[in-house]
Amino acid sequence: MNSSPTLPRSITTKLIIGCLALLYSYASAANSAEVIGRSPDNTSGRMLGGWSTFLLGGAAAGPFGAIAGGLIGIWIGDQAQASSGLSGNTYQIRKEDGSVESIRSPKTSFLIGDQVEIRGIRLQAINRSH
Repeated sequence: MNSSPTLPRSITTKLIIGCLALLYSYASAANSAEVIGRSPDNTSGRMLGGWSTFLLGGAAAGPFGAIAGGLIGIWIGDQAQASSGLSGNTYQIRKEDGSVESIRSPKTSFLIGDQVEIRGIRLQAINRSH
């Protein structure tokens, strides 16, 4: 006979649902912040250039070629994306607690002074000043 205590099924279910609701509310919580700066973001160009030349360099010259090719490709990809005018945006934001953080926003533009919310890894406008 099993003498270990167990919770009734209804309490266990309610406990699981409560924990999931708590986790969801924390994950979807937004933090307000202010945009204080902007800089170009060429991450996708760097990744594409670095990865493709890493593979080509590795095939041509082994491990040293892969490393050298990847580093050269990162630079080429960055320059190609910047010169084609396809750079995304990275915004420097000041949070409510005074800390400053850089967050990428490849599809949405903000002006300095805009109030934004941090939603996961992206920014969302609260009210636009333009």
